[in-house]
Amino acid sequence: MTDVLDLQAVTIRRGTTTILDEVTWTVRDGERWVVLGRNGAGKTTLLQVASGRMHPTGGTADLLGSRLGRVDVFELRPRIGLSSASLADRIPPGETVRDVVLTAAYGVTGRWREAYESLDESRAADLLTAFGVAHLADRTFGTLSEGERKRVQIARSLMTDPELLLLDEPAAGLDLGGREELVAALSELAGDHRSPVLVLVTHHVEEIPPGFTHILLLRQGKAFAAGPIDEVLTAETLSGAFDLPLTVDHTDGRWSARAASAQG
Repeated sequence: MTDVLDLQAVTIRRGTTTILDEVTWTVRDGERWVVLGRNGAGKTTLLQVASGRMHPTGGTADLLGSRLGRVDVFELRPRIGLSSASLADRIPPGETVRDVVLTAAYGVTGRWREAYESLDESRAADLLTAFGVAHLADRTFGTLSEGERKRVQIARSLMTDPELLLLDEPAAGLDLGGREELVAALSELAGDHRSPVLVLVTHHVEEIPPGFTHILLLRQGKAFAAGPIDEVLTAETLSGAFDLPLTVDHTDGRWSARAASAQG
């Protein structure tokens, strides 16, 4: 299998603070990964490296066969889809939903004078349909609910037909209904062999969609455990990653966890 991501001893430091500490992680073609850890474990920073938006202080990061520091990141980034809160904050609230997705073809937020081909417009329409938001195409981004925004952002992240799709806490801020709709959409995406390699960041095991194959547990900036999800996501490893005694359950393709003391 081809390595899509190959991080070797990746370290990120800011002043005297170490955010990532010699993280080694390999993601191969066809895999669907979850990155799980407490707040502050380094999950978002790891995705910034994986998306080519942050260079390691130490170690090496090979993305889609190209090493950061030796490749033009402006050519690399369109091959990597990214959905994150920081990107959403840059989308003008007055932008139509159609243009939020369409402008990803040029890697910009906010339509200006760029021209789009009919193929681009058709792809944007198809993606909006796939994520159940086609009826919102003429609405402005600022008028959408949080769940609608999340689905539009994921549609946007797929606009360039990326080889790697990175989703940074896509269910954050959603109510139960919105979360379940999103999990179902991501599960369908994971099960499609035409989909890119997927990496989903979360800190809730309940948000892991069925169909995801591997997991990386981060703890205090270090890779605590990594591998096939059925082998790695155990009460022992999850308790260690979160510094809390936990029980883990896997029922009907969905994961859940709770404090061990909660059992009567």
